[in-house]
Amino acid sequence: MSDIEIRDDRAAGRLEALLGDEVTGRIEYFVLEGPARALVPVHTIVEPAHEGQGIAGSLARELYGMAAREGVVVAPLCPYVVKWAERHPDEAPAADPGLLEAAKDWLREHPGRF
Repeated sequence: MSDIEIRDDRAAGRLEALLGDEVTGRIEYFVLEGPARALVPVHTIVEPAHEGQGIAGSLARELYGMAAREGVVVAPLCPYVVKWAERHPDEAPAADPGLLEAAKDWLREHPGRF
């Protein structure tokens, strides 16, 4: 796991885990602008050959770290990130329910995005 590099491709809405040049996993997300700015993870995907190696957890941890560095919150819609946050409340502050509803509304308004 120490050889994994995590990079944010903000323009594409992907936080990617790389082993060399190979993308081994990713969190697909969008940036919600209102009612407050938030990172909204929608899907977490780990390539089958790399499952069970802690990649998804490393991606979730980095997503929350990015949000903290940017002074924004995470409003998770991805089931994996929701569960990860429940297991790591010290690293993953709960999002306001109104913000989660706004994120769901955004998804409904952009049906082809994810």
